[in-house]
This record gives sequence, C-alpha cells and structure tokens, in this order.
Amino acid sequence: MAVDVSNLQISVTEHERWRRSMSVTVPASVVQEEEQNATRQLAGRARLKGFRKGRVPTKLIEQRFGGSLKKETLDKLISDAYRSALAAQELRPISEGEIEEVNYEPDQDLVFSIAFDVQPVVELSTLSGFVLERPTAEVNDEHVDQVLERVREQHGTWKTAEEGKPVDTDLVSVRIAKIEGEEVDEGKEYEFTLGQGDALPDIENGIKTLDINEVGDFDVSFPDDFPDESRRGNTERIQVTILERKERELPALDDELAKQVGEFETVEELKARVQEDLAKDAEQQAESVVRGRLLDMVLDANPFEVPKSMVDRYADGVIREQQEMDEERKAEVRESIRPEAERAVKRILIVEEVATSQNLTATDDDIDARVEEIAEANNSTPAQVYAGLQKSGRIEMLERELTETRVFDYLKEQSEITDAVAE
Repeated sequence: MAVDVSNLQISVTEHERWRRSMSVTVPASVVQEEEQNATRQLAGRARLKGFRKGRVPTKLIEQRFGGSLKKETLDKLISDAYRSALAAQELRPISEGEIEEVNYEPDQDLVFSIAFDVQPVVELSTLSGFVLERPTAEVNDEHVDQVLERVREQHGTWKTAEEGKPVDTDLVSVRIAKIEGEEVDEGKEYEFTLGQGDALPDIENGIKTLDINEVGDFDVSFPDDFPDESRRGNTERIQVTILERKERELPALDDELAKQVGEFETVEELKARVQEDLAKDAEQQAESVVRGRLLDMVLDANPFEVPKSMVDRYADGVIREQQEMDEERKAEVRESIRPEAERAVKRILIVEEVATSQNLTATDDDIDARVEEIAEANNSTPAQVYAGLQKSGRIEMLERELTETRVFDYLKEQSEITDAVAE
C-alpha cells in the first residue's frame, strides 16, 4: 500500500558522487494503525485450535504472533513509506536503498534513514574547439602478405614426420607423466601445436630437444596465474615422451588456392579483397582512436563525478566472464580496474548527454534505413533482417550504435581533426 505522504516528515541530505541520504518520520498513529490492520488481517485468516477461521480474537493473535507481526509490519511500512517519500521528492535511485538507521519504540514515531545513489546530472559546457590527429590507416604489402600466409596455413595439411626434433608450428602428440622421487605415474597424452602458447614454456622447450619416441625428464615451473591454484609458483619434475610429430604442408599461393578460399577466380582477386578488407579495418581502427581521444578531451574539459554503484556495476560486468575466479580474486581485479571502469562510465554518460542535449538519438527512420542497408548487403529482405535482430535482442544495440555515430559525427564537426603524416 502507498503511505499518505502528507503524514510523513522527509529530509534529504546530499553527499558527494550523487549519494543521497533520506530520513523519514512516520507518525506513531500511522504505525499503530498499520499494526492493528495487520493483526486483523491475520486474525481473519488464522486457524487456531478451538476457534473457527476468522473468529480468532485479536488479543490472542497479538500474544501468539506479536513479535514477528510487529517486525513484518515495520518492514513493510518502511518499504511503503520509502517509495512514497521518493515519489514526493521526485527522486529515482539507480542503486538499491541501504538502510542506515531505524529508530522505533512502542507508541513512538518511526524514524528511519536510507542511503542510495541517483542518476548523475552531466553538464557539458564545452563541446567544441578540440584539436586532434587521426592516426594513419596505411596498409602495405607486408600486411597483405601476413594475411595471405595465414590463409595458406588455414588450408594446409599435416604430414607425419619420420625424424627430426619438433619446431614451432609443428603438431606434436606427447605423453606427459609426473615424477615423484623414483616413481613415474602413467601420465596423460596431449596434442597441440608448438609456439601457440598451448603448453607451459618449460614443457615446449623440453619437447623441442627430443626426437620422435625419445623420452626426457624436465623441471617445469608453474606461473602465479596458473589455473590450478595448488600448483602456482611450484616446480615439478616431469617426463615427456614424443609420440608423433607432424609438419604442416602449405599450399602454393596460386589461383587454385584462391578458388578454395572463396568466390575468386585468380590469386590477384584474392589479394585485392585482402587489401580492401585490411584498409577498411585500418579505417575503423583510426576512427576508434579518434572517438576515444575526443571523448577524453570532452571529459577533461567537463569533469564530473559518477556514483560508485555505477562504477561497480560496470566493473562487475567486465569480470563476470571470469568464472574461475574466486571472490577474493574478483575483489582484487575489481579494485585494480576501478579507474578504467570509472572513466568508461563517464564516457558512456557523455555520449548519452550529447545525444539528448543535441537531439541526436537515432529515430525509427534511422533504424529502418540501416536495416535496409544490412538486407541489401546480405541479399536478404528488411523484414527478415528486422526479425533476426528482434529475435537476438539486438534492436536496442543497433539503435545505440546509430546514436553513437551521430554523436561522434557532431563532435567531429565541432573539432579540428588532421591526418597524421605517414612515416
């Protein structure tokens, strides 16, 4: 139920970083009325031996359930009064209210205070006059060759080697056993590519000293961030046996390979596409750098504080995927990334404020136009694309991307951006 706000005494104290404390006084008469209502309601549905349902005397209810009933009534009254007070003060918390103090004695007023964070008000007085340099987005033959080499590797085949020690890029099958004193356990078999970081450096270095079917004993040091906490910082003696070594045979970079990769008739067409894709990627990276620098400049010119709760939520989102972390480690990581998280939250708020103040939020027409572009690029229909976006819950993401593009286009128009000179 909503508590009549005219019966409440409300005071709000402002703290730093958009923290608020609200003190609320509920008259004793209101408390008593709520207690009596709760008692009558319980008496109406209680079943006690010797009494028909709905006929249990309220005094007996008070005797039997008085303590728990009073607590439930106070908890509910505090919750209802808190919501009514927030509405009266036109406050919209962005964090859960934290009860700081509750004072109540029988036949006395109920007084409680709750702390919470509110949405920060971001005032951006300076949005123009920034000078920055766009990094070069140069793509050279070396970059193209690197991509083409990866294409060859992806289409390569493995050939079993009859002799020779393994080297990086070889696919090896090994048995690794643990040595304890004079005992060697059965060990386990593993297969991985050398030089990819799939095994500890000491293990890979040991493997490279062995021929096929050769056995070697090595000391292995486990790093401080090793997944198995019990082995972190330890050194163990292991035995490694090379079971098999395979070398990758790469195809020639020719028209035949180009046809295998995609809809290309010649290797020159493949190279042209690689060049085009790399150029697009380089342009996107340069644009990302410009956007980041612009936001930093706007933030430095318009400093403001953000609530701790917003920073905590952002940091928790960053580390949420680290399922293997224990709570202590998560707390350490959360604290270490707090400065970055705080700056990231401020950047988000800047984009939102510019979008709102300059009327740059993406419209339905903008979304429809973008959907049509996606459909045309993918030989689909706008209806199919829109249905897919809705199903995956990406409509809001698309709207946000379009809004951000409009915001950055606006900020770039207000600034002087020059292209860096290629070295």
